[in-house]
Order: sequence, then C-alpha cells, then structure tokens
Amino acid sequence: MTKTTYVSKQPNANGLIDWTTAENNTWKTLITRQTETVKTRASPEFLEGLERIGFSLDHVPQHTEINSRLKNLSGWEVEVVPALIPAKDFFTLLANKKFPAASFIRTPEELDYIEEPDIFHEFYGHVPLLTFSDYARFMEEFGKIALSLNGKDRRRIFRLFWFTVEFGLVHTNNGIKAYGGGMLSSIHETVYSVESPIPKREDFDPLKALRTPYRIDIPQPLYYVLQSFSDLYRILDYDLLALLEESKDLGDFKPLFEPAGDEL
Repeated sequence: MTKTTYVSKQPNANGLIDWTTAENNTWKTLITRQTETVKTRASPEFLEGLERIGFSLDHVPQHTEINSRLKNLSGWEVEVVPALIPAKDFFTLLANKKFPAASFIRTPEELDYIEEPDIFHEFYGHVPLLTFSDYARFMEEFGKIALSLNGKDRRRIFRLFWFTVEFGLVHTNNGIKAYGGGMLSSIHETVYSVESPIPKREDFDPLKALRTPYRIDIPQPLYYVLQSFSDLYRILDYDLLALLEESKDLGDFKPLFEPAGDEL
C-alpha cells in the first residue's frame, strides 16, 4: 500500500477528536446510505451488531463513546491510531483486545472508495461484530497466533484474515450474505460481493485461503463462503502453523488479477 495522504487527527486533553462540520456530514452521508445498503445483504450477526453498538447518525462517533459500549458488550476497546500501522503493531492490539481505528475520515471526493482504512471503515465495518464475545475472542486469539510468527509468515497468515474478517461471505437461510468489514464499509463491494455474477465464490477452506493472493485496490475476484458463521471460530481448531507450512510447500494459486504492487 502506498503511503497515505490523509492526516490523522489527534485527541485533545479529554481524549476527544475535534471533527469538523464537513467531516460530520461525510459520516452522516456514509452511514445513512450504507445502512440502507446492508439491510438485505449483510449477515444477521452484522445487522444485530449494528443495533447493539448504536452508532450516531449525525456525527462521527468519538472513540470514547464507542469504548463505553463495546467494553460492556465484549470487553474490547478501539484504539486511536494513524491510518497505517505495522502488521506487528496491528496484531499486538488485537492480542490485547483492542481494535485499531484511524482518526481521520475520507474526503467527499473519495466517498465511494478509499484505499486507506479510515474511521468509517474501522467503526462501521468492524465494530458491530466485535460486540459479540465469540467473535472478539476469535480476533484476540488470531492476533496472538500472528504475533508468534516471523514477518513473512505473518503476511501469509493475514490471508486468512483478509478472506474472512475483511472480505468474508456466509451462507444463511436467506442466501449468501456479507460479514467482512472491507465489503460492508463499501457501498459498491457490498452489492458486488453478494449479487454480482462476476466474482467467483467458493466454500471456505483455510488451506485454500492461505494459498490465495489478493489485491487491496480492486473489487475482489474471489470470495470464500462459510457454511455457517460458527465456522469462523472453528478456524482456531486447526493446526494453523502446520497449515501455513503446507500452504508454502504447495505454493500459491495463480492470481485472478493482473499483477500489481499490493498483492499478498
């Protein structure tokens, strides 16, 4: 990923961020249209999580107000961070029951797509599922496993994170629905991932996911689909270190996209 052009905002002495009127209006536009978009396309768990966290509709929520609710629901918090942090720092936060949330919001010119993870992506895309203790525990344990690896293996195991937490789909009684934060914070990819005939959708298999390259700057050409949401937690029942080694021995699948600098 290229270096962000956004400037993170720093909390004041009271731990609050001074969001401008324009930034609050951007949040209002994003959350209003996205909440309508996900109604028929997000997993039931995500929709319930939205209700549990109760985001403000007319202003960017403060980290402190999110923490006051999230802590009571699952024991987690969100942590103010710049847009880009090293992978080791990211997984360290997860291992300590903290989710990194950038302190900037996209500009109106990048309303539909932003490569950097802004506060709308982090809050709206990821916090709803963190209101569930089982999901939060999965994130914590995944963070601990990733921290035990060297940098190269950590990048490879992040593919599991990418194809689940960021861009995962799940079978439900009402068809395939989205639960990944990357798609559910994107108005285009929410619809594309669930309804478009263009991308491939395959049953989730952790070994396959570990062998699948991806790019961050395009709609995903392939999504992995859980049979049920509880299958996400069963990932931790696998010997992930052994699967990691097997994936390296077998090698990567041929990418379903043109090469670029951001495939992993």
